[in-house]
Amino acid sequence: MGIAKIAPFISFILGTIIGSFLNVCIYRLPRKESVVSPPSHCRSCDSRIAWYDNVPIVSWLVLRGKCRGCGSPISIEYPIVEFVTGLIYLFTYLRYGQSPYLVIYLLLFSAFLVIAIIDFKHQIIPDMITLPGTAIGIAAPFFLNYMTPKASIIGLLVGGGLFFLIALLSRGGMGGGDIKLMAMIGTFVGWPGVLVTTMIGSLLGAIVGIALMIMGKKGRKSQIPFGPFLIIGATVYILWGGYIIRWYLYSI
Repeated sequence: MGIAKIAPFISFILGTIIGSFLNVCIYRLPRKESVVSPPSHCRSCDSRIAWYDNVPIVSWLVLRGKCRGCGSPISIEYPIVEFVTGLIYLFTYLRYGQSPYLVIYLLLFSAFLVIAIIDFKHQIIPDMITLPGTAIGIAAPFFLNYMTPKASIIGLLVGGGLFFLIALLSRGGMGGGDIKLMAMIGTFVGWPGVLVTTMIGSLLGAIVGIALMIMGKKGRKSQIPFGPFLIIGATVYILWGGYIIRWYLYSI
């Protein structure tokens, strides 16, 4: 069996392994803890998790969602994040294959997942992801040809500038984390991607917000984290943006 035939499977497995590390980032970054030390351990009994109990998805199923040492429940969020990361890596490989910028998008999507979940749970977007991410987004076009350095800079200015303007006009309705996130996204997708990302994110945010109000979960003045919707919009654009733009141009 050729490597090309098993590459999608390898991509999924690699994604689940990375997803295991992303779980650590999701838990520790909001608490300002190191993501490398101490090693993975049970939050209840503090016992170190053995390697055979840290196999993505499989270990959670084998242990039936409980710590081997003390029997405390382990959140189902862990295998879900691992599975979703595996799917993201699989879809990204199927979309871009063994292109030279595949790694850039895999790193970006990994960062996206961490940001989206942290923002959803804590309503914060960590600067320690968006600021280095922006630097990488600016530097990458000098080495890879998926866009020009000029397009990346324009994307940063349009993305960050647009959301800074929205924050001013809404008088605090848009947080600084969203501005930095959109600036980072702009460096990877350019100004057309910023517009598509904003359109998709706003549409999804409006649909979810209206649905939550109808169900009585949120009021008109309730805050809903916007980062996850922007991230979905950016991900859709990166994977299928060319098709979306061509469809729009041919439909008008």
